[in-house]
Amino acid sequence: MSLWSHRDFRLLWAGDTISQFGSTIGRTVLPLLAVGALAATPFEMGVLSAAGTAAFLLIGLPAGVWVDRLSRRPVMLVADFTRAALLLSVPVAWWLDVLTLAQLVVVALLVGAATVMFDIAYQSYLPALVGRDQLVEGNSKLEASRAVAEVSGPAAAGGVAQAVGAAFGVLATAVGYVASALFLLRIRTVEPPPRQPDKPGLRHEIAEGLRFVFGHRSLRAIVACTGTANFFGGMAAAVLVLFLVRELGLSEGVVGLVLSTAGIGGVLGALTVNRWNARFGQTTVIWLSGLVTWPLGALVPLGAADWRIVFVLVGEAAVAYGATVYNIAQVSYRQSICPDHLLGRMNASIRFVVWGAMPLGGLVGGVLGGGIGVTATLAVGMACQAASVLWVVLSPLRGRDAVTA
Repeated sequence: MSLWSHRDFRLLWAGDTISQFGSTIGRTVLPLLAVGALAATPFEMGVLSAAGTAAFLLIGLPAGVWVDRLSRRPVMLVADFTRAALLLSVPVAWWLDVLTLAQLVVVALLVGAATVMFDIAYQSYLPALVGRDQLVEGNSKLEASRAVAEVSGPAAAGGVAQAVGAAFGVLATAVGYVASALFLLRIRTVEPPPRQPDKPGLRHEIAEGLRFVFGHRSLRAIVACTGTANFFGGMAAAVLVLFLVRELGLSEGVVGLVLSTAGIGGVLGALTVNRWNARFGQTTVIWLSGLVTWPLGALVPLGAADWRIVFVLVGEAAVAYGATVYNIAQVSYRQSICPDHLLGRMNASIRFVVWGAMPLGGLVGGVLGGGIGVTATLAVGMACQAASVLWVVLSPLRGRDAVTA
């Protein structure tokens, strides 16, 4: 049975889609607010970029234990309402003329902490909601929504920022999280009760999740690939808006349109991932997708405010296309081989590394941007991000024993 006829999945999908639109707008307008209204430096942009994902390092591992001890839908609901309240403080402060970079950093940090809980709970909730035999379809549909949001969100954010100010974009993000929570409240599927650990204790339960992930050769390769790609992607992301605004001289509206091209690549990736799987098989797709697309990211720093803007568009779209296909394949693979009672800790252990790498990359990008220059930093980030695919190319995922290796 297709998930189109699965009521509760449709509710999850609708809520996630609205939330994703709000999130993509927020990720665009916060840097624009910092650059435009607060005249942020490259280092300050790096700090802001790092704050958004620092929580994966700070609470990533215990979050997996908490998610495995609790019902997962309530965790997502609390996370959505928390993110909405935090983001609402930004337009309020802006309207009162008291907004500071410090507030943006604190909000980004706390919203990131709520996102840690939501994302780990969401990826652990999906198998119980749709069943393991429909994970690829479920992840594909959810990823398609995220990719569509990546297309229209930055463009909308850039237009709003240019027309009425970036603070209104942050308000839209808060509204999106509230809408997501309202859809989640209508889901009727009863979750199985959380399994109590054989040997309770935070340290023991964290160690159990880490042993499962790092004791599996294929999962180790996925962690290394994704973590490396996110580190250098974070480095590039910290300076990308500066590159487009200050190096190329693009307006806020045009910046939003340019950033939307990554979303177009993501949409195409989500729509074609089933063809990849049918042609090559899921484990092959994990390494092949990045190998043939991520090197095109090296085109981005070659862009200029003339016909060479095509380099930025093609590079961003290609990386997003490959990343979407890769993510759907590897997340579905992880969910399919992990026992139910370890799903939270498995997801948390992996996200601790792969998302924790992003703030470190953002800080390094901010420092390098002020040292060797924005364009050079962007070039290093995109080139090294492409090379990260070698972790999975040279792994057991290329063989027949990927499931048990």
